[in-house]
Amino acid sequence: MVRVPGGTFLMGSDHHYPEEAPAHQVKVSGFWMDRHTVTNREFSRFVDETGHVTVAEQIPDPTDYPGAVPELLVPAATVFVQPSHPVDLGNPYNWWTYVPGADWRQPQGPGSSITGLEDHPVAQLAWTDVEAYANWAGKSLPSEAEWEFAARDGLDGATYAWGEEFTPSGRWMANTWQGEFPFQNTGQDGYAGTAPVGSFPANGYGLVDMIGNVWEWTSDWYRSHSDSSHACCTPADPQGDMQTRSIDPYDPVRIPRKVMKGGSHLCAPNYCKRYRPAARMPQAVDTATSHLGFRCIIRT
Repeated sequence: MVRVPGGTFLMGSDHHYPEEAPAHQVKVSGFWMDRHTVTNREFSRFVDETGHVTVAEQIPDPTDYPGAVPELLVPAATVFVQPSHPVDLGNPYNWWTYVPGADWRQPQGPGSSITGLEDHPVAQLAWTDVEAYANWAGKSLPSEAEWEFAARDGLDGATYAWGEEFTPSGRWMANTWQGEFPFQNTGQDGYAGTAPVGSFPANGYGLVDMIGNVWEWTSDWYRSHSDSSHACCTPADPQGDMQTRSIDPYDPVRIPRKVMKGGSHLCAPNYCKRYRPAARMPQAVDTATSHLGFRCIIRT
């Protein structure tokens, strides 16, 4: 772990996606943070010592999903499947597939494996899985504010975690998508999927992969930055909103959502330019995906 000093910073952005606005001052206390996202090797040790069974490996409770098609109530996870041709970008089901048998050991579904990927970030974990790991390790998940402060490395208001230029002097700084998403990935940064942790430069705190590779869970329940509580003062160590207010009003199952940060290897300029510290997305707590991982902190 590396030390992230406390401070006040400009959180969010007024220049990109609406859920990032408005930019507002936030104060955070110092903490220790994992240098990199939790790897397959590290998660394997946790499972070996605890016997933990992840959400994706369990049969869903039908009472939690009223009206669900019975054949979908099987152990499964969400997998990115690259189409071979241009598709409608307005329909994410053109590349996301609910795959029975997909889990952290088989992140792309039956027949896939993490053999040879031991130092890649673990994925296909729901919220209760990452929370269980953090408790076992004697750590916590970072709040959105803590995560963004750490990613910015003191570059207040900068577009990227390293400044304003995406590839300074032609150097790739993060694992993202090059080409036309979702059907063409040129892999110019050296990776078409996840990369081993630490494959790209660390920031000034010594943290790697704060941008790209995999999205990262945070502890905050999702809410809009436009909440009026930012108007009168600088909040100190904010922890997000209430669980009930994180639920998508259009979701008939009413699943609460956490904030995920940092973007992933699937983020591309033509679709999801979210490989930035200010970027944020809601993630349903019951959903495991092939592009979402986590890292932990210790508050001291």
